[in-house]
Amino acid sequence: MNRNTSVVSGVRVAHPEATVHDIEAARAESVAALLDTLRAESGVEEAYALQTCNRVEAYVVTADPETGRRALAATGLAEHAASVETGHEESLRHLMRVAAGVESLVLGEDQILGQVRSAYESAVDAGAIGPVLEEGVTKAIRVGERARNETAINEGVVSLGSAAVNLAERELDVADAAAAVIGAGEMGSLAARAFDAAGVAEVVIANRTPEHGEWIVSDLDAPGRAVGLDALPETLTEADVVVAATGSDDPVVTPDVATGAGETFYVDLGQPRDVAPAVAEHEAASVRDLDDLEDVTDETRERRSSAALAVESIIDEEFDRLLSQYKRKRADAVIARMYESAERVKDREVATALSRLESHGDGGVDDAEREVVESLADALVSQMLAAPTQSLRDAAAEDDWETIATAIRLFDPDIEDADPIRLGDERPPARFAAAETEDD
Repeated sequence: MNRNTSVVSGVRVAHPEATVHDIEAARAESVAALLDTLRAESGVEEAYALQTCNRVEAYVVTADPETGRRALAATGLAEHAASVETGHEESLRHLMRVAAGVESLVLGEDQILGQVRSAYESAVDAGAIGPVLEEGVTKAIRVGERARNETAINEGVVSLGSAAVNLAERELDVADAAAAVIGAGEMGSLAARAFDAAGVAEVVIANRTPEHGEWIVSDLDAPGRAVGLDALPETLTEADVVVAATGSDDPVVTPDVATGAGETFYVDLGQPRDVAPAVAEHEAASVRDLDDLEDVTDETRERRSSAALAVESIIDEEFDRLLSQYKRKRADAVIARMYESAERVKDREVATALSRLESHGDGGVDDAEREVVESLADALVSQMLAAPTQSLRDAAAEDDWETIATAIRLFDPDIEDADPIRLGDERPPARFAAAETEDD
C-alpha cells in the first residue's frame, strides 16, 4: 500500500472467538470512551467503535497499517487472548458481516443493525468519521438492510431476547409461568414479547424507570405490570423464570437481592453480567448466560443456512463495489493532482503567449482571440492527459500504487513535500472533465 493512501485497521474481542467472560473483561466504559482513546493517538485520521453484549470492536484510519496497530494498542483490546486484529480489507468485510447478522450469536438477528447504526451516529457526533469510514460503515449498513429485505436470514428466532425464552422453554414449562424481565431496553422488550407469545401467566418488567416498563406492558396480551428495581426482591420471589438484560455496570441480581427467591430460572443477557455469579450457588437457582444459548442459536443457524449463503453473496457483491469506489477515489485524487500540475504549466505558458501577441500587435489581443488561445491550450492538455488518466485508473483497479506514485513524481517532483493524498472528492478541473471521462 502506497503512503498516499489511507488504510483501515481493526481489533476486536467478540463472538464467536471470545466467551462472555472475555468480552466482559474487554469492555470499555462506553463507546465514547473508546473513541476518545483512539482519537488521542498520533496519526489517527478517523475512528469507529462498536460495543454490544457480544462484541467490543475498534477501528482506525491511518496512513499505514503499523500506525493503525499502534493506535489500536491503546485500547488494550489486543492484549486479550481472544482478540482478533484485522487489516484494511478484512476490517471492511467484517463490518459488513456484523451488520448483516452473520457474525451474531443469533444468526440474522435484527438488533445488531441498529447497534451498528447507533455506533456510527456516535462517531459522527464525535467528529471521528471521515471519507474512508463514511463509505465503509454506511456500506455495511446497506448490506445489513439488503440482507434482511432480500433474504430470509431474520425469520424465526431473531433476537437474544427470543432465544433466551426459547432456552427457558427447553428446561421448564413456561406456559402459565410467572415471568420477569429485568431491563426495559430493546432486548428486554423482545424478551417480554417472546414470553407473551409463549403463553406465560404474567410478565413483570423491572426497570430503573418503571414508566419505560409500562410502555412494554401495554403492548402485551398477557397480564403484566411494571416495577422499579427496588421491588426486585419481591419480584424474584414471585417469578418462575427471569430474563435479565440491563445496561448496568454492576450486577442487579445479587445474592442478597435473590435471597428468598426460591426455585428460579435465570437467563442473563447482560454484558457486563446482570446476575452475579454467586447467585448460581443458591440451591434453587439455575443461571444461564450468553454462552449457554449456543444450542438454540446453532439450530437457528442450521435452519437459515440457505439464507446465509444468499447473504454471503450480497456481502461479496457490495464488498467488491466498495473496493472499486475506494480505488476510483484514490485514482481521482492522483488524477486531480496531475491536472493541477498541468494547469499551472498551461496558465503560465498561455500568459506568456498572450503577452507576446499583445507586444507584437497594433491593437492588442481582443476577447475572442484570447478565448481561442485558452481553448486551444485546454484542448491540448485534455488530449495529452486522456491516456495517462485511463492508465492511472487501470493501475488503481489493479492496486498498482507504484505506477501511480511514479506518475505523481513525474508531474510534480515536489510531491514528497506535499500533504499525503486522502480519499476525498478531488476531481480534475471542470474544463477538463469532459475529455477526462470520455475514455472511461
